[in-house]
Amino acid sequence: MDLTQALDARAQRREERRAFFKSALGAVAVGAAGAATLGLANEAAAQTTTLTDADVLNFALNLEYLEAQFYSFAANGVGLDNSLLTGTGTQGAVTGGRAVDFAGTSGGLADPIIGRYAREIAADEAAHVAFLRSALGSSAVAMPTIDLSVGPNSAFSKAAVAAKIIASGATFDPYASVENFLLGAFIFEDVGVTAYKGSIALITNKTYIEAAAGIHAVEAYHAATIRQELYRKGIQTPNANLITWAGGISDARDSLDGGTDIDQGIATATTTITNADSTTTTLNVSNIVPTDANGITYSRSAAQVLNIVYLNSAAVSSGGFFPNGVNGTIKTSAASA
Repeated sequence: MDLTQALDARAQRREERRAFFKSALGAVAVGAAGAATLGLANEAAAQTTTLTDADVLNFALNLEYLEAQFYSFAANGVGLDNSLLTGTGTQGAVTGGRAVDFAGTSGGLADPIIGRYAREIAADEAAHVAFLRSALGSSAVAMPTIDLSVGPNSAFSKAAVAAKIIASGATFDPYASVENFLLGAFIFEDVGVTAYKGSIALITNKTYIEAAAGIHAVEAYHAATIRQELYRKGIQTPNANLITWAGGISDARDSLDGGTDIDQGIATATTTITNADSTTTTLNVSNIVPTDANGITYSRSAAQVLNIVYLNSAAVSSGGFFPNGVNGTIKTSAASA
């Protein structure tokens, strides 16, 4: 099932899930523990061999290659150094990628502050790549082929069509403006956070657990920054569509990662306030941190993460931002319910 078909089925699944969750509310305490155990069992069962810590870290490394290359090109105009790209498996190249004009020198709206954020995030992501490669040593996987290109058939455009940012056949360019850059970053950031939260439970080495938790925290800071800036710009008149488009990206991700309705946009609802002159203003309620009723953010399995970056809700081993798939043991997405 491709991304468009998955979106069409999402609304019905959401209503069915809500009805189920209401009837099952009394069993949450027991069910939560069982679901956690089942999630780990399903993750292991999806693999042909028993997962090792190296397998999990290499899976994370693939995602870090993607994020690091996107931010490196957007912030600095160049990709990662070639010394950070070698390893086991088939080494690929990056298609596309260029600098974003955060200064507005080419006529676009300037936002040098977000440019500074982009450079900081780029440095963090490059450091994550270097750290994971060092921790893995000779077991580190090479960077796979990554699609960061601009065109009607690019991964960014396919994601933007599914999110209803552009029409089918049109092109989404994440480097064309500060706002487009934020939307492009939003596609990745929440996925990275949920991927690390889901993967930490699979790691057995305490040192690696601590390191993965540290990277998870950094990814959460990054995601919150992107969500905050999209919301801040979205409540301003020139960028009113940003909140809707971010919600569309959230819906698109949710359509890919299975039967759960876990992803959240950057606004939860609208509220109306009365101004001093008796006029009213409708405001979007912010949702900078996506959490459940207990204030806990959610997780994704490795297979669910691959569904999103492959832009496919079926069990496949390539596609989307990784045209030839990722390197390492964990490389196949899951067939969504």
